[in-house]
Amino acid sequence: MATTPSSSSSTLPSILSSLSLPLLSAVVGAVLALLFLADYFRRKRAEIGTIAQPTTATAAAAASRNPPPPSTAAAKKPPHRPHHHHHHHPADKDVNKKHHPLDVNTLKGHSDSVTALAFSSDGRNLTTACADGVVRVFRIDDASSKSFKMLRLNLPAGAHPTAIAFSEGATSVVVAAQTLSGSSLYMYADVSNKPAGQEIKILPPDVKWEHHKIHAEKSVLNLTAACATYGSGDGSTIIASCSEGTDIKIWHGKSGKDLGSVDTNQLKNNMATISPNGRFLAAAAFTADVKVWEIIYSKDGSVKEILKVMQLKGHKSAVTSLCFTPNSEQIITASKDGSIRVWNINVRYHLDEDPKTLKVFPIPLHDSKGSVCYYDHLSISPNGKILAATSGPTLQWLCAETGRVLNTAEKVHEGDITGISWSPQSIPNGGAPATVLATASTDKKVKLWLAPEPNPS
Repeated sequence: MATTPSSSSSTLPSILSSLSLPLLSAVVGAVLALLFLADYFRRKRAEIGTIAQPTTATAAAAASRNPPPPSTAAAKKPPHRPHHHHHHHPADKDVNKKHHPLDVNTLKGHSDSVTALAFSSDGRNLTTACADGVVRVFRIDDASSKSFKMLRLNLPAGAHPTAIAFSEGATSVVVAAQTLSGSSLYMYADVSNKPAGQEIKILPPDVKWEHHKIHAEKSVLNLTAACATYGSGDGSTIIASCSEGTDIKIWHGKSGKDLGSVDTNQLKNNMATISPNGRFLAAAAFTADVKVWEIIYSKDGSVKEILKVMQLKGHKSAVTSLCFTPNSEQIITASKDGSIRVWNINVRYHLDEDPKTLKVFPIPLHDSKGSVCYYDHLSISPNGKILAATSGPTLQWLCAETGRVLNTAEKVHEGDITGISWSPQSIPNGGAPATVLATASTDKKVKLWLAPEPNPS
Protein backbone atom coordinates (compact mmCIF):
# COMPACT_ATOMS: atom_id res chain seq x y z
CA MET A 1 0.00 0.00 0.00
CA ALA A 2 2.97 2.22 0.72
CA THR A 3 4.07 2.14 -2.88
CA THR A 4 0.89 3.60 -4.35
CA PRO A 5 1.33 7.32 -3.52
CA SER A 6 4.90 7.24 -4.58
CA SER A 7 3.90 5.82 -7.91
CA SER A 8 1.17 8.43 -8.55
CA SER A 9 3.41 11.37 -7.59
CA SER A 10 6.11 10.31 -9.99
CA THR A 11 3.60 9.86 -12.79
CA LEU A 12 2.18 13.44 -12.66
CA PRO A 13 5.41 15.26 -13.59
CA SER A 14 5.92 12.75 -16.28
CA ILE A 15 2.47 13.49 -17.65
CA LEU A 16 3.01 17.27 -17.32
CA SER A 17 6.36 16.92 -18.97
CA SER A 18 4.88 15.02 -21.83
CA LEU A 19 2.12 17.65 -22.17
CA SER A 20 4.27 20.85 -21.84
CA LEU A 21 6.79 19.94 -24.51
CA PRO A 22 4.33 19.93 -27.42
CA LEU A 23 2.59 23.01 -26.05
CA LEU A 24 5.85 24.88 -25.65
CA SER A 25 6.88 23.89 -29.13
CA ALA A 26 3.56 25.11 -30.47
CA VAL A 27 3.84 28.44 -28.65
CA VAL A 28 7.42 28.95 -29.77
CA GLY A 29 6.45 27.99 -33.30
CA ALA A 30 3.55 30.43 -33.27
CA VAL A 31 5.78 33.25 -32.02
CA LEU A 32 8.40 32.48 -34.63
CA ALA A 33 5.72 32.35 -37.28
CA LEU A 34 4.37 35.73 -36.17
CA LEU A 35 7.87 37.22 -36.19
CA PHE A 36 8.53 35.76 -39.61
CA LEU A 37 5.24 37.08 -40.95
CA ALA A 38 5.86 40.51 -39.43
CA ASP A 39 9.34 40.66 -40.96
CA TYR A 40 8.00 39.38 -44.28
CA PHE A 41 5.28 42.03 -44.48
CA ARG A 42 7.75 44.76 -43.39
CA ARG A 43 10.18 43.78 -46.12
CA LYS A 44 7.35 43.47 -48.61
CA ARG A 45 6.10 46.98 -47.88
CA ALA A 46 9.62 48.35 -48.25
CA GLU A 47 10.09 46.42 -51.48
CA ILE A 48 6.78 47.64 -52.82
CA GLY A 49 7.71 51.21 -51.85
CA THR A 50 11.09 51.11 -53.59
CA ILE A 51 9.68 49.50 -56.73
CA ALA A 52 6.58 51.66 -56.99
CA GLN A 53 8.42 55.01 -57.15
CA PRO A 54 10.54 54.48 -60.34
CA THR A 55 7.65 52.72 -61.99
CA THR A 56 5.54 55.83 -61.48
CA ALA A 57 8.34 58.07 -62.86
CA THR A 58 8.75 55.84 -65.88
CA ALA A 59 5.07 55.94 -66.50
CA ALA A 60 5.07 59.71 -66.16
CA ALA A 61 7.96 60.02 -68.59
CA ALA A 62 6.20 57.73 -71.00
CA ALA A 63 3.05 59.74 -70.59
CA SER A 64 4.93 62.96 -71.33
CA ARG A 65 6.46 61.40 -74.45
CA ASN A 66 3.13 60.01 -75.55
CA PRO A 67 0.48 62.37 -74.21
CA PRO A 68 -3.12 61.40 -74.66
CA PRO A 69 -4.81 63.01 -77.65
CA PRO A 70 -6.20 66.44 -76.76
CA SER A 71 -9.85 66.98 -76.43
CA THR A 72 -11.68 68.91 -79.12
CA ALA A 73 -11.67 72.02 -76.95
CA ALA A 74 -7.95 71.71 -76.25
CA ALA A 75 -7.19 71.09 -79.92
CA LYS A 76 -8.57 74.50 -80.81
CA LYS A 77 -5.86 76.18 -78.74
CA PRO A 78 -2.66 74.13 -78.61
CA PRO A 79 -0.54 74.44 -75.49
CA HIS A 80 2.42 76.83 -75.54
CA ARG A 81 5.71 74.98 -76.05
CA PRO A 82 8.47 77.57 -75.80
CA HIS A 83 11.36 75.08 -75.88
CA HIS A 84 10.59 73.24 -79.09
CA HIS A 85 11.71 75.78 -81.76
CA HIS A 86 13.49 74.39 -84.82
CA HIS A 87 17.03 75.57 -85.61
CA HIS A 88 17.08 77.08 -89.10
CA HIS A 89 20.00 76.93 -91.48
CA PRO A 90 20.92 80.16 -93.34
CA ALA A 91 18.93 79.02 -96.36
CA ASP A 92 15.87 78.62 -94.14
CA LYS A 93 16.33 82.17 -92.90
CA ASP A 94 16.20 83.50 -96.44
CA VAL A 95 13.04 81.53 -97.09
CA ASN A 96 11.34 82.82 -93.97
CA LYS A 97 12.29 86.44 -94.54
CA LYS A 98 9.78 88.65 -96.30
CA HIS A 99 10.85 88.65 -99.92
CA HIS A 100 11.23 92.09 -101.50
CA PRO A 101 9.53 92.24 -104.92
CA LEU A 102 12.61 93.74 -106.59
CA ASP A 103 15.00 91.11 -105.16
CA VAL A 104 15.61 88.79 -108.10
CA ASN A 105 18.56 86.63 -107.00
CA THR A 106 21.39 86.03 -104.54
CA LEU A 107 24.93 85.04 -105.54
CA LYS A 108 26.46 82.83 -102.85
CA GLY A 109 29.75 81.01 -102.56
CA HIS A 110 31.83 83.71 -100.87
CA SER A 111 33.44 82.55 -97.63
CA ASP A 112 34.02 86.03 -96.20
CA SER A 113 32.90 89.64 -96.59
CA VAL A 114 32.41 90.82 -100.17
CA THR A 115 34.42 94.05 -100.30
CA ALA A 116 33.62 95.31 -103.81
CA LEU A 117 31.94 94.43 -107.10
CA ALA A 118 31.69 95.66 -110.70
CA PHE A 119 29.80 94.86 -113.90
CA SER A 120 31.51 94.49 -117.26
CA SER A 121 30.62 96.92 -120.05
CA ASP A 122 28.19 94.43 -121.62
CA GLY A 123 26.54 93.66 -118.27
CA ARG A 124 27.06 89.91 -118.65
CA ASN A 125 30.00 89.51 -116.27
CA LEU A 126 29.91 90.50 -112.62
CA THR A 127 33.17 90.41 -110.69
CA THR A 128 33.51 90.46 -106.91
CA ALA A 129 36.37 90.99 -104.49
CA CYS A 130 36.19 88.98 -101.29
CA ALA A 131 38.09 89.13 -98.01
CA ASP A 132 38.89 85.42 -98.44
CA GLY A 133 41.55 86.46 -100.96
CA VAL A 134 39.61 85.33 -104.02
CA VAL A 135 38.28 87.28 -107.01
CA ARG A 136 35.21 85.72 -108.62
CA VAL A 137 33.74 86.45 -112.04
CA PHE A 138 30.11 85.37 -112.47
CA ARG A 139 28.56 84.94 -115.89
CA ILE A 140 25.08 86.50 -115.77
CA ASP A 141 23.25 85.03 -118.76
CA ASP A 142 19.92 85.45 -116.97
CA ALA A 143 19.45 87.32 -113.70
CA SER A 144 16.88 84.79 -112.48
CA SER A 145 19.05 81.69 -113.11
CA LYS A 146 19.32 79.12 -110.33
CA SER A 147 23.08 78.90 -110.81
CA PHE A 148 25.82 80.87 -112.56
CA LYS A 149 29.08 79.89 -114.19
CA MET A 150 31.90 81.25 -112.08
CA LEU A 151 35.59 81.91 -112.67
CA ARG A 152 37.79 81.87 -109.58
CA LEU A 153 41.03 83.89 -109.37
CA ASN A 154 43.21 83.26 -106.35
CA LEU A 155 45.28 86.25 -105.27
CA PRO A 156 48.83 85.81 -103.96
CA ALA A 157 49.04 84.68 -100.35
CA GLY A 158 48.51 87.52 -97.90
CA ALA A 159 46.74 89.78 -100.42
CA HIS A 160 43.32 91.01 -99.29
CA PRO A 161 41.25 92.57 -102.12
CA THR A 162 39.64 95.92 -101.30
CA ALA A 163 38.46 97.21 -104.70
CA ILE A 164 37.82 95.96 -108.23
CA ALA A 165 37.01 97.20 -111.73
CA PHE A 166 36.77 95.86 -115.27
CA SER A 167 39.44 96.91 -117.73
CA GLU A 168 39.22 96.68 -121.52
CA GLY A 169 35.52 95.91 -121.76
CA ALA A 170 34.37 92.55 -120.46
CA THR A 171 37.59 90.58 -120.64
CA SER A 172 40.04 91.94 -118.06
CA VAL A 173 39.81 92.68 -114.35
CA VAL A 174 41.94 95.00 -112.21
CA VAL A 175 41.90 94.33 -108.48
CA ALA A 176 43.40 96.35 -105.65
CA ALA A 177 44.68 94.37 -102.70
CA GLN A 178 46.18 95.25 -99.35
CA THR A 179 49.30 93.45 -98.16
CA LEU A 180 51.66 93.90 -95.22
CA SER A 181 53.88 96.10 -97.38
CA GLY A 182 51.07 98.31 -98.73
CA SER A 183 48.55 98.31 -101.56
CA SER A 184 49.00 96.48 -104.86
CA LEU A 185 47.26 96.35 -108.24
CA TYR A 186 46.86 93.15 -110.26
CA MET A 187 45.46 92.96 -113.79
CA TYR A 188 43.97 89.63 -114.89
CA ALA A 189 43.57 89.39 -118.66
CA ASP A 190 40.88 87.56 -120.65
CA VAL A 191 38.89 86.40 -117.65
CA SER A 192 35.79 85.68 -119.75
CA ASN A 193 37.60 83.55 -122.35
CA LYS A 194 38.41 80.60 -120.08
CA PRO A 195 36.73 77.22 -120.59
CA ALA A 196 33.15 77.20 -119.35
CA GLY A 197 32.49 75.49 -116.06
CA GLN A 198 30.60 75.89 -112.83
CA GLU A 199 33.81 76.82 -111.03
CA ILE A 200 37.29 77.03 -112.54
CA LYS A 201 40.39 77.30 -110.38
CA ILE A 202 43.40 79.03 -111.87
CA LEU A 203 46.69 78.29 -110.15
CA PRO A 204 48.87 80.23 -110.39
CA PRO A 205 46.82 83.36 -111.20
CA ASP A 206 47.08 84.66 -114.75
CA VAL A 207 48.41 88.17 -114.05
CA LYS A 208 49.24 90.44 -117.00
CA TRP A 209 50.67 93.32 -114.98
CA GLU A 210 51.02 94.32 -111.34
CA HIS A 211 52.20 97.25 -109.24
CA HIS A 212 53.08 97.33 -105.55
CA LYS A 213 53.10 100.03 -102.87
CA ILE A 214 51.05 102.22 -105.19
CA HIS A 215 49.83 104.42 -102.32
CA ALA A 216 52.70 103.72 -99.91
CA GLU A 217 51.23 101.88 -96.90
CA LYS A 218 47.68 103.20 -97.50
CA SER A 219 44.95 100.89 -98.78
CA VAL A 220 42.77 101.52 -101.85
CA LEU A 221 39.23 102.61 -101.04
CA ASN A 222 37.79 102.16 -104.51
CA LEU A 223 38.63 101.66 -108.17
CA THR A 224 36.68 103.22 -111.01
CA ALA A 225 37.10 102.69 -114.74
CA ALA A 226 36.00 104.62 -117.81
CA CYS A 227 36.67 104.67 -121.54
CA ALA A 228 38.65 107.71 -122.66
CA THR A 229 36.27 108.83 -125.40
CA TYR A 230 36.26 112.59 -124.76
CA GLY A 231 38.27 114.87 -127.02
CA SER A 232 41.32 113.14 -128.45
CA GLY A 233 41.09 110.19 -126.08
CA ASP A 234 41.83 106.92 -127.87
CA GLY A 235 38.97 105.00 -126.26
CA SER A 236 41.19 102.90 -124.05
CA THR A 237 40.21 102.22 -120.46
CA ILE A 238 41.63 104.40 -117.72
CA ILE A 239 41.36 103.47 -114.06
CA ALA A 240 41.48 105.66 -110.96
CA SER A 241 42.67 104.24 -107.65
CA CYS A 242 41.59 106.27 -104.62
CA SER A 243 43.65 105.76 -101.47
CA GLU A 244 42.46 106.16 -97.91
CA GLY A 245 45.06 108.91 -97.64
CA THR A 246 44.90 112.01 -99.85
CA ASP A 247 46.25 110.84 -103.21
CA ILE A 248 44.48 109.46 -106.29
CA LYS A 249 46.28 107.80 -109.21
CA ILE A 250 45.28 107.24 -112.84
CA TRP A 251 46.35 104.06 -114.66
CA HIS A 252 46.17 102.78 -118.21
CA GLY A 253 43.94 99.73 -118.01
CA LYS A 254 45.63 97.60 -120.65
CA SER A 255 49.31 98.37 -120.09
CA GLY A 256 49.23 99.29 -116.41
CA LYS A 257 51.14 102.51 -117.10
CA ASP A 258 50.99 105.18 -114.39
CA LEU A 259 49.30 108.15 -116.11
CA GLY A 260 49.51 110.64 -113.25
CA SER A 261 48.22 111.46 -109.80
CA VAL A 262 46.47 114.20 -107.85
CA ASP A 263 46.31 115.13 -104.18
CA THR A 264 43.08 116.26 -102.55
CA ASN A 265 45.08 118.03 -99.83
CA GLN A 266 42.43 117.01 -97.33
CA LEU A 267 42.80 114.88 -94.25
CA LYS A 268 41.51 111.71 -95.92
CA ASN A 269 39.59 110.61 -98.98
CA ASN A 270 36.12 109.06 -98.94
CA MET A 271 35.97 107.98 -102.59
CA ALA A 272 36.71 109.10 -106.16
CA THR A 273 35.24 108.42 -109.58
CA ILE A 274 35.82 109.16 -113.27
CA SER A 275 33.13 110.51 -115.60
CA PRO A 276 31.83 107.95 -118.14
CA ASN A 277 33.57 109.73 -121.04
CA GLY A 278 36.90 109.79 -119.22
CA ARG A 279 37.07 113.59 -119.05
CA PHE A 280 36.66 114.40 -115.36
CA LEU A 281 37.90 113.01 -112.06
CA ALA A 282 35.96 113.95 -108.92
CA ALA A 283 36.76 113.20 -105.28
CA ALA A 284 34.76 113.25 -102.05
CA ALA A 285 37.03 113.80 -99.09
CA PHE A 286 37.10 115.04 -95.50
CA THR A 287 35.67 118.51 -96.12
CA ALA A 288 32.32 119.62 -97.55
CA ASP A 289 33.80 120.66 -100.92
CA VAL A 290 34.19 118.36 -103.92
CA LYS A 291 37.23 118.84 -106.12
CA VAL A 292 37.05 118.16 -109.85
CA TRP A 293 39.99 117.64 -112.22
CA GLU A 294 40.03 117.41 -116.01
CA ILE A 295 42.12 114.72 -117.69
CA ILE A 296 43.80 116.34 -120.69
CA TYR A 297 44.66 114.06 -123.61
CA SER A 298 47.38 114.51 -126.21
CA LYS A 299 46.68 114.23 -129.93
CA ASP A 300 47.86 110.63 -129.90
CA GLY A 301 45.23 109.80 -127.28
CA SER A 302 47.57 109.47 -124.32
CA VAL A 303 47.05 111.38 -121.07
CA LYS A 304 48.96 114.66 -121.14
CA GLU A 305 48.12 116.11 -117.73
CA ILE A 306 45.49 116.24 -114.98
CA LEU A 307 44.34 119.74 -114.03
CA LYS A 308 42.13 120.90 -111.19
CA VAL A 309 39.31 122.85 -112.84
CA MET A 310 36.39 123.08 -110.40
CA GLN A 311 35.39 122.96 -106.76
CA LEU A 312 31.79 122.23 -105.81
CA LYS A 313 30.83 124.39 -102.82
CA GLY A 314 27.49 124.22 -101.07
CA HIS A 315 27.38 121.30 -98.67
CA LYS A 316 27.76 122.03 -94.96
CA SER A 317 29.42 118.74 -94.03
CA ALA A 318 31.58 116.03 -95.57
CA VAL A 319 30.46 114.46 -98.84
CA THR A 320 30.26 110.69 -98.37
CA SER A 321 29.58 109.62 -101.94
CA LEU A 322 29.13 110.96 -105.46
CA CYS A 323 28.51 109.84 -109.03
CA PHE A 324 28.44 111.29 -112.53
CA THR A 325 25.34 111.20 -114.68
CA PRO A 326 25.61 109.04 -117.83
CA ASN A 327 26.17 112.09 -120.06
CA SER A 328 29.13 113.20 -117.88
CA GLU A 329 27.63 116.69 -117.54
CA GLN A 330 26.32 116.51 -113.97
CA ILE A 331 27.54 115.27 -110.60
CA ILE A 332 25.26 114.01 -107.83
CA THR A 333 26.61 114.28 -104.28
CA ALA A 334 25.37 113.02 -100.91
CA SER A 335 26.57 114.63 -97.69
CA LYS A 336 26.49 114.13 -93.95
CA ASP A 337 24.50 117.38 -93.82
CA GLY A 338 21.48 115.28 -94.84
CA SER A 339 21.16 116.54 -98.40
CA ILE A 340 21.66 115.40 -101.98
CA ARG A 341 22.81 117.94 -104.55
CA VAL A 342 22.79 117.82 -108.33
CA TRP A 343 25.50 119.95 -109.95
CA ASN A 344 25.89 121.16 -113.51
CA ILE A 345 29.57 120.90 -114.45
CA ASN A 346 29.02 121.54 -118.17
CA VAL A 347 30.32 125.08 -117.75
CA ARG A 348 33.06 127.21 -119.32
CA TYR A 349 35.32 126.99 -116.32
CA HIS A 350 38.24 128.37 -118.33
CA LEU A 351 36.21 131.60 -118.47
CA ASP A 352 35.73 131.43 -114.69
CA GLU A 353 32.18 130.16 -115.02
CA ASP A 354 31.35 128.30 -111.83
CA PRO A 355 29.47 125.00 -111.63
CA LYS A 356 25.85 125.48 -110.60
CA THR A 357 23.67 123.66 -108.10
CA LEU A 358 20.63 122.53 -110.06
CA LYS A 359 18.70 120.75 -107.30
CA VAL A 360 18.85 120.02 -103.59
CA PHE A 361 16.96 117.06 -102.09
CA PRO A 362 16.73 115.99 -98.45
CA ILE A 363 17.97 112.45 -97.80
CA PRO A 364 14.65 110.61 -97.23
CA LEU A 365 15.94 108.07 -94.72
CA HIS A 366 15.87 108.25 -90.92
CA ASP A 367 17.11 106.00 -88.15
CA SER A 368 15.07 104.68 -85.22
CA LYS A 369 15.65 107.93 -83.31
CA GLY A 370 14.40 110.08 -86.18
CA SER A 371 17.83 111.37 -87.19
CA VAL A 372 18.65 111.67 -90.88
CA CYS A 373 20.91 108.90 -92.17
CA TYR A 374 23.70 109.56 -94.62
CA TYR A 375 24.35 107.54 -97.75
CA ASP A 376 27.41 105.32 -98.05
CA HIS A 377 27.10 104.66 -101.80
CA LEU A 378 25.43 106.33 -104.79
CA SER A 379 24.98 104.96 -108.31
CA ILE A 380 22.76 106.18 -111.14
CA SER A 381 21.01 103.91 -113.63
CA PRO A 382 22.25 103.77 -117.24
CA ASN A 383 19.29 105.84 -118.43
CA GLY A 384 19.95 108.48 -115.78
CA LYS A 385 16.48 108.25 -114.25
CA ILE A 386 16.99 106.23 -111.05
CA LEU A 387 19.46 106.94 -108.27
CA ALA A 388 20.37 103.96 -106.09
CA ALA A 389 21.66 104.77 -102.60
CA THR A 390 22.63 102.71 -99.58
CA SER A 391 22.94 103.34 -95.86
CA GLY A 392 24.23 100.44 -93.79
CA PRO A 393 22.18 97.38 -94.83
CA THR A 394 19.36 99.46 -96.39
CA LEU A 395 18.88 100.14 -100.10
CA GLN A 396 16.81 102.95 -101.62
CA TRP A 397 15.84 103.92 -105.16
CA LEU A 398 15.14 107.60 -105.81
CA CYS A 399 13.84 109.50 -108.80
CA ALA A 400 16.91 111.36 -110.06
CA GLU A 401 14.72 114.20 -111.31
CA THR A 402 12.73 114.92 -108.15
CA GLY A 403 14.43 113.03 -105.32
CA ARG A 404 11.19 111.17 -104.62
CA VAL A 405 11.54 107.70 -103.09
CA LEU A 406 10.61 105.03 -105.63
CA ASN A 407 11.21 102.09 -103.32
CA THR A 408 13.02 101.13 -100.13
CA ALA A 409 14.41 97.76 -99.13
CA GLU A 410 15.29 97.86 -95.43
CA LYS A 411 17.98 95.61 -93.98
CA VAL A 412 18.23 93.61 -97.18
CA HIS A 413 21.61 92.24 -96.10
CA GLU A 414 22.65 90.86 -92.72
CA GLY A 415 25.60 93.26 -92.77
CA ASP A 416 26.47 96.65 -94.22
CA ILE A 417 26.36 97.07 -97.99
CA THR A 418 29.93 97.52 -99.23
CA GLY A 419 29.28 98.34 -102.88
CA ILE A 420 26.63 98.80 -105.58
CA SER A 421 26.79 98.60 -109.36
CA TRP A 422 24.26 98.94 -112.19
CA SER A 423 24.52 96.70 -115.22
CA PRO A 424 25.51 99.05 -118.08
CA GLN A 425 23.37 97.03 -120.49
CA SER A 426 20.09 95.20 -120.01
CA ILE A 427 20.29 91.63 -118.70
CA PRO A 428 17.72 88.92 -119.47
CA ASN A 429 15.48 88.19 -116.51
CA GLY A 430 13.32 85.19 -117.19
CA GLY A 431 13.88 85.95 -120.87
CA ALA A 432 12.78 89.59 -120.71
CA PRO A 433 15.41 92.37 -120.74
CA ALA A 434 15.86 94.15 -117.41
CA THR A 435 18.05 96.80 -115.83
CA VAL A 436 19.76 95.16 -112.87
CA LEU A 437 21.47 96.54 -109.78
CA ALA A 438 23.95 94.46 -107.77
CA THR A 439 24.76 94.96 -104.08
CA ALA A 440 27.65 93.47 -102.11
CA SER A 441 27.78 93.07 -98.34
CA THR A 442 29.78 91.94 -95.35
CA ASP A 443 27.26 89.08 -95.01
CA LYS A 444 29.15 87.14 -97.75
CA LYS A 445 26.40 87.64 -100.32
CA VAL A 446 25.76 89.56 -103.53
CA LYS A 447 22.16 90.37 -104.42
CA LEU A 448 20.65 91.22 -107.80
CA TRP A 449 17.79 93.72 -107.95
CA LEU A 450 15.37 94.82 -110.62
CA ALA A 451 14.91 98.55 -111.18
CA PRO A 452 11.63 100.04 -109.97
CA GLU A 453 9.40 101.98 -112.33
CA PRO A 454 10.82 105.54 -112.50
CA ASN A 455 7.31 107.00 -112.49
CA PRO A 456 5.04 104.58 -110.65
CA SER A 457 1.36 105.39 -110.90
